[in-house]
Parts: sequence; C-alpha cells; structure tokens
Amino acid sequence: MESRFYSLLLLLLLLDFLTLNRADLNGAGVIKVNYKFAGADPTLSALRAHDDVRHLSISAGVDLPLGGTGRPDAVGLYYARVGIGTPAKDYYVQVDTGSDITWVNCIQCHQCPRRGYHDIELTLYNPKESLTGKLVPCNHGFCKEIGGGLSGCNANTSCLYTEVYGDGSYSMGYFVEDIVQYDRVSGDLETKSANGSVIFGCGVRQSGDLGPSDDALDGILGFGKSNSSMLSQLASSGRVKKMFAHCLDGVNGGGIFAIGHVVQPQVNTTPLVQDQPHYNVNMTAVQVGHDYLNLTVDLYTIGDQKGAIIDSGTTLAYLPEVIYDPLVEKILSWQPDLKLQTLHDQYTCFDYSGSVDDGFPPVTLHFENSLTLMVYPHEYLFPFEDLMCIGWQNSGMESQEKKNITLLGDLVLANKLVLYDLENQTIGWTEYNCSSSIELKDEITGSVHLVGAHSLSSGCSFNLRYIFLLVMMALLHGLIFPPIL
Repeated sequence: MESRFYSLLLLLLLLDFLTLNRADLNGAGVIKVNYKFAGADPTLSALRAHDDVRHLSISAGVDLPLGGTGRPDAVGLYYARVGIGTPAKDYYVQVDTGSDITWVNCIQCHQCPRRGYHDIELTLYNPKESLTGKLVPCNHGFCKEIGGGLSGCNANTSCLYTEVYGDGSYSMGYFVEDIVQYDRVSGDLETKSANGSVIFGCGVRQSGDLGPSDDALDGILGFGKSNSSMLSQLASSGRVKKMFAHCLDGVNGGGIFAIGHVVQPQVNTTPLVQDQPHYNVNMTAVQVGHDYLNLTVDLYTIGDQKGAIIDSGTTLAYLPEVIYDPLVEKILSWQPDLKLQTLHDQYTCFDYSGSVDDGFPPVTLHFENSLTLMVYPHEYLFPFEDLMCIGWQNSGMESQEKKNITLLGDLVLANKLVLYDLENQTIGWTEYNCSSSIELKDEITGSVHLVGAHSLSSGCSFNLRYIFLLVMMALLHGLIFPPIL
C-alpha cells in the first residue's frame, strides 16, 4: 500500500514537471500575451518605471563562455559559444580582437568540417532554417560602409565579403542578418538569455587554418574597433556599452570574456593610437630582467603601423627586427652554452631541462602612461618536439603586410585581465587569476555583479530537465515493478 502511495506521488510530480516544461520539450508552445497596462490608464511614472526596467536589461553586462588555450604547442586559440537564429543553434567561434567581421560556416560550404577542436560538433548555418534570418542586399547601408557592394547592385543582389587574415588564410561568403543569443549578467555568477539582431558573414569558402582541420571551429567572432563588429552593432542598438574585457587562462584554458564596465580588478590604462584600424598602443621601452634594451624611442614606431597591436586572435608575439634581435640575444645571454636549433624555419629552439623561470629573465614591455606588461619565461618559452622554443617572433622576416610590425598575441596576453574601453579610447591590463571572477558594474543601477570563468569542452551536456526525467522514470520503475527476490 505504501509503495503504491509513493508511486502515485512520483507520477503526479512527473506529470506536473512535464506540463510545466511542455513548451520547451516540444520546441513550441502557446503563450498568452497581455499588454501590461490593459484595463488601466497608465501614468507617466508607471511608463517611466517600465522603461527603466527595460533599460536595465538592455544596459547590463554580457558573459561569453570561453574555451581553448593560447599555448602555441596546443591549439593556440580561444573560442566562445554563441546562439544564432530562431530557434537558436550553438556555434563555437574563435574570439578575435584583431578583426571586425563575425562569420560562421554556411550551408553552401561543402568542404567545411562537421567536427573540430576536441571533437566539438560543428554546425553549418542555414538562413532558411531560421525564422529570423534574412539576406543583406548590396544596397544596404552596412554593405556600403564596408565596401561590399558591387557596381550596378540592386536589392536582389547579396552583399559579399572577403576577409583575409595575417597568416594568409581567408573567408569568403555573403552577409546575413539574424538574432544572436547571449548571456546577460543578471546577478552574481548568474545570467539570463538575451538577444540582438546582428549582421554577420555566411562563409561559403575558407582557406588555410580556417578550413578542415582537427582544430576547426564554426567561425570567427570579430571584436575589432570598426562599426561592422558585433560589439559595435550591439552598442549602436543600446544593448551594451562599447567596453569589454578578457582574461585568457594560460594554465587551465578558457577564462573570462565579458562585455561591460569592469570595476574589479582595477586596471591602469594607456591611450589607444588614433586613426588606426586595430587596438594600437604606444610602446616606449623593453626591459629584460633589470636591463633596458638600448633602443631609441623612434624604433618603436617604424613601418606603416603606429604602435603595438593588441590581438587575441594571434598566438605568438611579433617584434620588428631591430627590437627582436637584441631582445633574444639578451635572453639567451643568461644561458650562453645553449645549442640553438631552428625548427620548421620559424622557431628558435634549444634543449633545456631545468626550470625556465629560474634560468631565464622576465621581459617587461613599457607603454605610454607608465603602463607595463611583464611576460615571464614560462609564458614566452614553450615546449615543442622535446625542445624549448622562443615565442617571440621576428616580424622583419614576415610578409609585406606584417613586416616589422609589433603584434602582441596570446603569448603575452594570457593570465592578464585586458580591458578595452572604446567609450574613452583606452586599453589596459593587470596580472590576474583567470580562473577566478571579475566584478561588472551596471551603469544605470550602480549594482555590481560577479562574472566567473568558463572552460568550454566537448563533454556531454545533458539538460537538467532530462536528467530529472530519467531519474523519475527509474524511481517509478523500481516502485511499481519491485525486483523479484
């Protein structure tokens, strides 16, 4: 009798659970919509209060879950997960502050991989399968601004794009507009789903590392400075501030990526160089251990690029030859008996079995406004083919586009909170534990919330409701059909 009672109770709980979640389980549902002020004469104060609540949801911070690692001996990239379309599908995209356009592999891409980094299941975007997806014509204002229109274009012609990256790889396709889902910060380590309409690329052909490989992803999330970036598009609609930060965990992988005003930890900043397409800052000196390299200030501004480029989409760090040569010479002087080898025509390597932090000096980069960036030996040296290799690269040996530029990638950015403030045209950083959390301020309410670290993986991610369903079914089966002894 007691067994039947518990069976009935569990059955009722199960039915109640399924009823509450029917819309989610079936992917559809009927929602009764009422005007909030129906049957009443709304006062101005009530409408203002309603708007204030709406503005809070629009202006709150955004938490983007991160995965991957910046180590050159591993995959050498960080990626985030975003939802695109209606209904939303998850896409895993490389986070790149060095480019502007966001794009994902499209249904027309026959060579695009279906599985990638850590066996992540990749998804080809199909605008016809999204209720909110639509093509962007070449006479659209967005297309005209980026120069994607064709001569004699009309409303029936798609806006095309070609995005070429520093390593020579490229993505080609056409622009679409759709809803992008993201996690809005709603409390300490808590988020709620939010969305905004964004124009992004539908990639039909990729080359180089962007094509099929074991480390492939769905695309690239461009967080550059221009109006075509996802950040700028969301900011122009009032959904976010043009401020974001990342903390790339070089030890455990993943880290923190948040849009909004970071108030803790506090970060010293340096001005962005104006009239530059990337996040450029003025570097003023290089220090190896306690010694400064004997270089004049004008050597830090050689070439067409002004200042050093901060780029999360780059793995290593590239320096002009006039800086690279004395830097590497000074580093190696700490171990004068090393026998150097060149691997794959690009890495300077050597055999070393001791502690690199004990045997080599830290390198400190100095910037305008007394901002410094310290890079430890375990960050600029990495294991490769049973040797230790130097992560600093000579940009004087690069192609014309990258020749003698200063480009600072994940090698120096890892294990630091990097803050990009486009509202005030500054950038800054501080050493930080990227497995911990930061504090994000809501600009309207003044409230401060914690945003924690993430480490995305390809492991199974059962929805909790389905786990609950399976447990309930197992319990019911055991009570209704007890084992025969």
